[in-house]
Amino acid sequence: MSREKRVNRRGRVAAQETPVNPAPAGLEGGSYRPLTADALERIVGAAYAVLERTGVEVGPGECRDLFERAGCRVDTDAGRVHIPARVIDEARATARPEVLLAGRDPRHDLHLGGRRVYLGTGGQAVKIMDLDDRVRETRLRDNYDIGRLVDTLDHIHFYMRPVVCRDLGNDDIDVNQLYACVASTKKHVMSNSYLPSNVSRLRRMGEMLVGGSAEFDARPPISFVASWVVSPLRYAMETVEILDRIIEQGVPVVLSSAPQAGASSPASLAGTLVQIIAEQLSGIVYVNLKKPGHPTILGCVPAQADLRTGAFTGGSAEFALMNAACAQIAQYLNLPIYNSSGIADSKVGDAQAGFEKGLTTATAALAGSNYIHHSAGFLESLLTVAYEQYVIDNDVNGAVMRMTRGIEVTDDTLALDVIHDVCVGGPKHYLGHAQTLALMNTEYLYPELFDRRTRADWEAAGALDIRMVAKERARQVLSEHFPVVIPEEIDREIRRQFDILLPREAMRPGGWIQAA
Repeated sequence: MSREKRVNRRGRVAAQETPVNPAPAGLEGGSYRPLTADALERIVGAAYAVLERTGVEVGPGECRDLFERAGCRVDTDAGRVHIPARVIDEARATARPEVLLAGRDPRHDLHLGGRRVYLGTGGQAVKIMDLDDRVRETRLRDNYDIGRLVDTLDHIHFYMRPVVCRDLGNDDIDVNQLYACVASTKKHVMSNSYLPSNVSRLRRMGEMLVGGSAEFDARPPISFVASWVVSPLRYAMETVEILDRIIEQGVPVVLSSAPQAGASSPASLAGTLVQIIAEQLSGIVYVNLKKPGHPTILGCVPAQADLRTGAFTGGSAEFALMNAACAQIAQYLNLPIYNSSGIADSKVGDAQAGFEKGLTTATAALAGSNYIHHSAGFLESLLTVAYEQYVIDNDVNGAVMRMTRGIEVTDDTLALDVIHDVCVGGPKHYLGHAQTLALMNTEYLYPELFDRRTRADWEAAGALDIRMVAKERARQVLSEHFPVVIPEEIDREIRRQFDILLPREAMRPGGWIQAA
């Protein structure tokens, strides 16, 4: 909906309603390059050297045998697989440079690859701060409610299940957390599976959403993340089994590894980059040995330990640097990448949280990372999410995407005639000029929450800080927005085939009660 434009009594351009979005999803980043060309080549070369010399620890079984059949040296005494450069290069040659993660509405499609940037949610929090600042354990219902909120936020481009269902047993989690997410939004949903046997069932649910197997393969509405490696350089064989099922089912997958500099990877940032790229390349080799060209996304989430305490840290300059560097390396390797931002260490949505989120999200986006998860909602170093924080972070993400878009330089935007008109016989200001009115909705992004009023106007409106305003917005959405994103007949069939625990009554107006 375009804005009605006018010039007010003070000569200022004013507007009403919602502006055209000048910061759409999928913009190209890449202007921020933390690594020189020489450093980039040395890190990748060192990762190759690590895989051949040190190798990866892989338990006995088909995974290890597959590496051996491909020509990798297996040290059975140490349980390590040593991967030569030839095998890595062959895998890179068959790996997909781009992966489509489809929305059920094509407006929400994610075309991962190159330097295209998308920002979204992440998981798996175990606590949630409600709108009365009470912190409790996360529940199945939170995945649905957060999804409804995200469904209304334009600068959160995808929905990765955000919280652990602490109220469910392992047998019920996989199917129910996916259903809660896909029932809340038509944006692409990324989830996971705790049990290998559930992967085919989750694919079946995805097929039901889009009309069949061929439709799923052409436009996959869901994807998985698999944390198949435990840093440093050790395969988690129980997760490898899940990864095998994901590959067999043809579902796009992220290979996620998250070493912490100083704890599970070297204290040097360069050393951590070498290790994580070695881990990722070993995964690319394995997936492409198993099924060449399977839609696979590098999952680089390098973090750090605060060496004074050993605690995980996600809001630091070092975190920002490493994630941006991984985006640059992925572009060098010509592979799509999933990495991270927005993991505030602050416990509430305060100035510290705003700084940490803005710093880490801007660097990842400006570096051209493709799928930037955790960009919304998180507090307390991945432990907690907060409803209002998603609303606040939507504005942060919008500003970051506007920065990513950059400055358009054309004959028109250089504005030589406009400057001449105003300076020679014109009104001596640009506020009423036709170009100003024409560009106000396309050149500028207007935040939904961030306050730009005078102090007097702000005080007259109640003197609310941003958390208060965000809570009001979240309450309104959660009370009123119950999107019907699964047609009723399909929903009935899903409930017939699967044990869905989210009651229909919770998915209708009146179904959300904050105190519950």
